Amino acid sequence: MEEIDHKFVEVNGLKLHIAEIGSGFSPVVVFLHGFPEIWYSWRYQMIAVAKAGYRAIAPDFRGYGLSDQPTQPEKTTFLDLVSDLLALLDALSIYKGNLNWLLQTDVFEVGRLCLDYSSFSCWQRLGCAILSRFVLLHGERVSGIITMGVPFVPPQPINYSEKLPEGFYVSRWREPGRAEADFGRLDAKTIVRNVYILFSRSEIPIANEDQEIMDIVQPSTPLPPWFSEEDLAAYGALYEKSGFRTALQVPYRRSMHEQANIKDPRVHVPALFIAGEKDYFLKFPGVQDYISGGLKSLVPNLQMVNLPEGTHFVQEQFPDEVNRLVLDFLTKNSQS
Repeated sequence: MEEIDHKFVEVNGLKLHIAEIGSGFSPVVVFLHGFPEIWYSWRYQMIAVAKAGYRAIAPDFRGYGLSDQPTQPEKTTFLDLVSDLLALLDALSIYKGNLNWLLQTDVFEVGRLCLDYSSFSCWQRLGCAILSRFVLLHGERVSGIITMGVPFVPPQPINYSEKLPEGFYVSRWREPGRAEADFGRLDAKTIVRNVYILFSRSEIPIANEDQEIMDIVQPSTPLPPWFSEEDLAAYGALYEKSGFRTALQVPYRRSMHEQANIKDPRVHVPALFIAGEKDYFLKFPGVQDYISGGLKSLVPNLQMVNLPEGTHFVQEQFPDEVNRLVLDFLTKNSQS
């Protein structure tokens, strides 16, 4: 990954780390990570879109990886991260349709959620929540969205915990102090290892009453075949620096329906949703019904693609296939 450049950009009083590759005069694709991911999650896609003539940008959210920690991590909200994204685009002079040398710059956002036309960003549930809010609040800055693993979901009350056992991982991680005690027994590399193994399975991670979430994974359990020890070391080093204080707040302990003054919950730009058919998230109560029903009414210009053997991290599991889908989408919608 030596061809990817790294720098820091000050936004909202914090220095955010961004990884970047591609010409400054090219259309921009912004990639947004989830948990336990980081900018590195998009390494394959960043190189692919840069080779195709785009400029790829992947930030570490505040409190993640090499970015600064907020002064009070426990008070971090989804809207803070939305504000950071907006300020980052401003700091980098990335606009949709501005009448200067950026006239030809489209912005697409690819998250494990969405994508926009002046830049692309990629995300999982965290990235999806940020992109969902961003495209609804700042639609004039967005040309298209790509989401992976999790579809577009407007801010609204969601409580999967009521229909799942007490050992549901989200319920456990929402309890102040419980995940800290669970994680505190292990180093950052082992925590990332365990979460990657859990999230790469087709079953929802649920612990027994007498065990913690980290105990579900045995030390002898191998990594997914597409996730190398080198990859694990990269993630481990980044989380060793940042820790997990902010990551436990957003996305797990902050309300998914924070008031954001959203007047129209619909997405009016082209969208692509890539899902792995073996992703455990699809077993969350109501998710399949939403994808087959209400999603299209909120995102009318939506293309959906299912990868039969895909699990939660499709962009790392099947990079060539995902790269092809992303580039086809970008090419099609950059010409429209």
